[in-house]
Amino acid sequence: MHMAKHVDAALRQQILAEIKNGAKVSEAAAKYGVTANSIYAWTKAQADNTGTSPLEVARLRRENSDLKELVGLLTLEKKRGEKNRKGA
Repeated sequence: MHMAKHVDAALRQQILAEIKNGAKVSEAAAKYGVTANSIYAWTKAQADNTGTSPLEVARLRRENSDLKELVGLLTLEKKRGEKNRKGA
């Protein structure tokens, strides 16, 4: 059995900031040599008073970005269709 690696507060905050900005937990864990379970525990401990963890915030930001992209594509498609109908 091996001892858990101690991660100082500054590095922990850096890792959590990357997660909050959209980095995947598995990638951050590999990059910094910590376990994904440690990162999940830190995000849970850092949950705000609404119970929303930085991990959830990051997931919602990615989802929001994906939805904005989809709305943009659909809007562009609709405008192209309108131009084609007018030009016909």
